[in-house]
Amino acid sequence: MTEKQRQIEELKGDFKEIQPALTVLGDESRQLILLVLMETDCKTGMRVGEITEKTNLSRPAVSHQMKILKDLGIVKMRKEGTKNFYYIDVSHNRILFGKMGKMVMDLNHFMSTMEKQ
Repeated sequence: MTEKQRQIEELKGDFKEIQPALTVLGDESRQLILLVLMETDCKTGMRVGEITEKTNLSRPAVSHQMKILKDLGIVKMRKEGTKNFYYIDVSHNRILFGKMGKMVMDLNHFMSTMEKQ
């Protein structure tokens, strides 16, 4: 196997591993929600109504997007009585974004190798 083929195989693995995250993070509404959640204390979180106010998205849209983010593990929910507070799961995301960073570094390395040829 050539170095180029090895790099391509490594990139295939990188893409496959983070594909769900790339799909989820590619949506503008979810990006907006994440930016709003980043403004809060990660332990406190926000309720859907608060997120709705800050994003100008409908309540059903925010609830739908929160489910997608929660299913991927980017966001967690904390219950306080009958209230649900959503927050970014920092520990999970450090791992996820570390994998994304690795993919970007692998792509960058591949491109610079190709540029030298």
